[in-house]
Amino acid sequence: MQQLLEKLTALHGPCGHEQPVSKWVRDKVSPLVDEVKVDSLGNVIATKKGTQGGPVMVMTAHMDEVGFIIKKIEENGLLRFEKLGGNDDRLLLTQKVQLRTKKGLLTGVVGSISAHYAKFDDASKVRNHRHLYIDIGAKNKEHAIELGAEVGTPVTWKPSMEYLGDERTGRFVGKGFDDRAGCAVLIQTLHELQDAKFSGTVTAVFTVQEEVGLRGAQVAARQVKADVAIAIDTTAVSDTPEETMDKTLALGDGTGIKVLDFSLISHPAVKEKLIQLAENKNIPHQLEIFPGIGTDGGAISLANHGIPTGVLSIPSRYAHSPVEVIDMTDLTATKELLKAFILDLGEETEFTFID
Repeated sequence: MQQLLEKLTALHGPCGHEQPVSKWVRDKVSPLVDEVKVDSLGNVIATKKGTQGGPVMVMTAHMDEVGFIIKKIEENGLLRFEKLGGNDDRLLLTQKVQLRTKKGLLTGVVGSISAHYAKFDDASKVRNHRHLYIDIGAKNKEHAIELGAEVGTPVTWKPSMEYLGDERTGRFVGKGFDDRAGCAVLIQTLHELQDAKFSGTVTAVFTVQEEVGLRGAQVAARQVKADVAIAIDTTAVSDTPEETMDKTLALGDGTGIKVLDFSLISHPAVKEKLIQLAENKNIPHQLEIFPGIGTDGGAISLANHGIPTGVLSIPSRYAHSPVEVIDMTDLTATKELLKAFILDLGEETEFTFID
C-alpha cells in the first residue's frame, strides 16, 4: 500500500476541488469492479458483485483533504486566503503550500515575520488566518496573475511523503493521509477481492467534501440501498505528552474499532462483529471513543431507512497538518479487518439492532 499512498497523497484535492483525485481513483478502480461512476458532486461509486447472493455492503473513505482557497490578490502580489476544512492557525506560519492554477502548479509559503523582528512583536499572539498571506514569489499583483493566481484558486500543503526516521520505523510522515490512507485501504481491498469468493455486493464509495460537513457522503448514501456499511478514516491518537492527551489510542497499536464519535454511535452488531473478527484472526486493534471527530460513517448511517454502520480508524499523529504521521502496521491491520468483514458475510447475514 505504500506506493498507493504515495500516489494518492501527491494528488491535489482540497474540499470541493477533488477533481484530480476523483479522476485518478475512477481510473484506478475501473479494472477491479463491475461498474464505476462519478456522480455530479464528484463522489466515485464503484460496485463489485460477489460470487453468490447476499447483503449489499458499502465501504467508504473520503478523497478530500483540508486546504485553502485564494480570496484576494494584494497589490504587492501576496495572496490572502480562506480555509477549506479544519486548519489550526497555530500551524500555518512558514509552511510550504501548493496552488493548483489553470496554468499549472505553483509553490508558495505562508508568510511570517523574520525571527529578528520577534522582539518587537507579541510572542504569545496567534494571528488569525485572515491576517496571514501566501507568498508565491510574485513581484506585484500583475505578476501574480501572470503566474496563474486568481480568486478561487485551491491550495493544499506542499505534497510530501517519506519515512519518519527511516525504513526501520515503519512510519510515514506527509500531508493528506486524512483520508487518502483510507482510500488506499479501499483500493487495496478491491485488489485482494479479485480472486476471492464472497457473498453479496461490495460498493466502494470515495467521497468528496467530508472535511466541510460530510457533504459528499450524504449525497452518495442516497444512491446505494445498503444493508451494512464500514467507513475508513484516520483518527487522532492521544499518546503524546500534552496535558490534554489521555493515552486511550496509540500509534502502532492496530486499527481503531469505533465505539462512538460526535457523528456516530456505532451499530452494536457491526461493532461486535468487527471485534470478534479481530480477536479470532489476531488482527491488532483498539477500541475508539473520541467525541472530537466525525466521519462519513455518521452520514451513511442516516441514509434511506438507516444503515447499520461501523468505522475502522487509522491512528494518526498531527492530523490536518503538513506532517501527519501514520504507522504501516495500523494501515495493514485496517485493510485486513475490512477484508475479513467482507469475506465473513453470508447469503443470509443481517445486522439487526435486537435479536
